[in-house]
Amino acid sequence: MRVADRWLLRACLWLPLAALVMFFGVPMLGIGWRSLLQDGGGVGLANYAALLDTPGVWRALSNSLLLGGATTLVTLALGFALAYGLERTCMPGKRFAAISMALPMLAPSLVLGLGLIFLLGRNGIVGKLLGIRPDVYGFWGLLIADVLYALPQAVLILRAALRHGDARQYEAAEMLGATPWRQFADITLPGVRYGLLSAAFVVFTVTITDFGNAVVIGGNFPVLATEIYNQVSGQMKFGLGAVVGIVLLVPAALSVFIEHLAARRQAGAGAETAQPPVPVRRPGRDGAFFAAMLLIAGAIYAVVFTVVVASFIRLWPYKLDLTLKHYDIDIAGGYAPLWTSVWVSVLAAGVGTVMLFLLAFGVQRLPGRAAAAARLLSALPVAVPGLVLGLAYVFTFNSAGMPWGALYGTALLLALCNYYHYHTQGFVTMTTGMRTVPAALEDATTVLGGGMARVLGDVYWPALRTTLLAIAVFLFMRSMVTLSAVIFLITPSLSMGSVTVMRLDEAGFTSQAAAFSTCIMAIVGAMALLLHALTRRAAAPRR
Repeated sequence: MRVADRWLLRACLWLPLAALVMFFGVPMLGIGWRSLLQDGGGVGLANYAALLDTPGVWRALSNSLLLGGATTLVTLALGFALAYGLERTCMPGKRFAAISMALPMLAPSLVLGLGLIFLLGRNGIVGKLLGIRPDVYGFWGLLIADVLYALPQAVLILRAALRHGDARQYEAAEMLGATPWRQFADITLPGVRYGLLSAAFVVFTVTITDFGNAVVIGGNFPVLATEIYNQVSGQMKFGLGAVVGIVLLVPAALSVFIEHLAARRQAGAGAETAQPPVPVRRPGRDGAFFAAMLLIAGAIYAVVFTVVVASFIRLWPYKLDLTLKHYDIDIAGGYAPLWTSVWVSVLAAGVGTVMLFLLAFGVQRLPGRAAAAARLLSALPVAVPGLVLGLAYVFTFNSAGMPWGALYGTALLLALCNYYHYHTQGFVTMTTGMRTVPAALEDATTVLGGGMARVLGDVYWPALRTTLLAIAVFLFMRSMVTLSAVIFLITPSLSMGSVTVMRLDEAGFTSQAAAFSTCIMAIVGAMALLLHALTRRAAAPRR
């Protein structure tokens, strides 16, 4: 191998690995170190001792565990019903259901809380129609919002688990006289047990780490995410905030680890020769699942579209004539945070996609200790809640005495935080795509005298265009809607769209918050449609 090629390969591995250490490894070590720094000076366990004397933290912890457990149970039941209807029945309206699953991903999580307030709040449309004043704030409102927020991820996992079934098992059971219910109990449920376990821990993690819904609709039901925010932003107790962050990190990391084991068991459970079951039309069963789907998907449509509709209503729910006045936002920086979000998201998508491409290529071509370290570090960000990562960035980069302190308060640091928050998902997708590149193309390029640069530019880059585009759009979309990862990093002159929605709601401007949320959803939805169109075009056969 030529010297230039060797240096290029090393750069592909070491540059993104160094960035991963700097912008993920060091901040995570920093939050551990900050938890040991005492307010009066010195190093010790005073912050951990103070935690024992802070009853609010333990109340928030018990509330988080209660909410996480309840949300997991409800979401699994609804998610399995919807996934089974989509994969194993001939019910109509499958596209309607699939679109509903995409809606919560297009908006900050707090939009679901906003929608529930417009529907079920004290001044909601349901209360006005029925002549009552329901109280959706607190546990029950959070439960509904978190179920709707986590449901798409559960359905995605459960649909994948149901696809691992083998039609031959059902044919054999039918020949032996097993009833449909017996087939479901003896074949279907055991076959998806790892998928159910994986979905359970994903939902639990999403619930206990969510900040948006908790801050909008939580009311007097504090959870760990809001407790961190209150300790740091409200009481300026950074050491105690770091300790609470570590407390939140433990159940999240444990859940992700168990989910990873379950996903591996599920992936190895299906035989390569398995024949996926083909749904058979049964009017009674299909009708029942269709009705259930309408209720579940209809709830998501109702909550999300209520936010959109409310943004055009003069005074919800009393004066229902249409107006655009709520889009004339001149507080909280106007629309400047929205364009900042777009710019930060473009940075996160561009920088993140290139770094993931180089890292995955370097890991694949240079196996060894560095590659093993890169794989290990790349798997860790998924276990870190956004609030914890954002707080770690504050401790690490809010330092005027260090060279990297110049990054604090810049769009680049916000973009890097968003990128490394979702680094694991992007890395897994990129490495999976790398395995699909035909080795014959690389061999042909090498035989013709092409170096490593030509292999990268002429083989891998064109072959992975769809994957690269999907990762870029994914990073853009998640960066546009994330709240928890950036809430501690914004400054008066550099805010983000999702934070502005929260500020408008806190100030009582709920209609303006709905209008701002609608703008965010419009941008993210346009990007999703663009990805869908480009992916279909790339997949279409050429004549």
